[in-house]
Amino acid sequence: MRFLSLQSHVAYGYVGNRAATFPLQRLGHEVWAVNTVEFSNHTGYGAWRGRTAPADQVAEIVQGIEALGLLPSCDALLTGYVGDAALADVVLDTARRVRAANPRAIWCCDPVLGDIDTGIYVKPGIDAFFRDRAIPAADLVTPNHFELEHLTGHTVSTMSEALAAARTLLKGPKLALITSLRRGDAPADQIEMLAVSPDAAWRIATPLIGFEIAPNGTGDVVAALFSAHWLAGGGLAGGDVAEALSKAASSIFAVLEATHELGERELQLVAAQDRLVSPPRRFMAEKL
Repeated sequence: MRFLSLQSHVAYGYVGNRAATFPLQRLGHEVWAVNTVEFSNHTGYGAWRGRTAPADQVAEIVQGIEALGLLPSCDALLTGYVGDAALADVVLDTARRVRAANPRAIWCCDPVLGDIDTGIYVKPGIDAFFRDRAIPAADLVTPNHFELEHLTGHTVSTMSEALAAARTLLKGPKLALITSLRRGDAPADQIEMLAVSPDAAWRIATPLIGFEIAPNGTGDVVAALFSAHWLAGGGLAGGDVAEALSKAASSIFAVLEATHELGERELQLVAAQDRLVSPPRRFMAEKL
């Protein structure tokens, strides 16, 4: 399959396009990566160099891809970190162009805003863009636990609260994938993902790995992997959500396990590439 991916780029580390591109390629897919920022490293280090890509530059790159006649063969649009509010219209325009060229293409919108341990780390106005404009137009939305609470205004500490909050996002998207879910009514030694449609839901749990500093970029990897597996199974036409959830969770756990074993702060996507494709442990999703 072919993915157009508008996300951040770092020279060192694995977040944004650096986290999404290699896993998709390792699974045999093509990725057209358009970078929304060019940073030396991700912002979790507290200091970085680089800058946000000008909105007109990002738009011109997308238009150049369109001019080559490639958009009719685009199977999915992936969008993640938006460094500046000026890029908002470019993201929406890109989705319009992709869908005009291929109505069967899906838009996976990862509303990157922050995390429980960091709080919000995007510029003012980005959260409103995701909540009011991007998510209602997307097909699949993939917030983490913190982003789910921030976008919906709901506290999520139980499964029923997670399901209710996730379904408030389905005013456009057909599916919400909640990552890094840590609820009070679940075992403390596990972490969950939850896939929610208007009339069904699936849960998967994996052991919680005790990192001193948790690697960044896991959500970017999961959004890419889940999109690919869901599309391969049919996507909007009836993709196997449980199978996609099982494959994505098993792969990211294998990568995280290898990262922990090697004592690294950055996701070890290259070192663990064989585990990513064929995870040693297979976790199964359950329908709720």
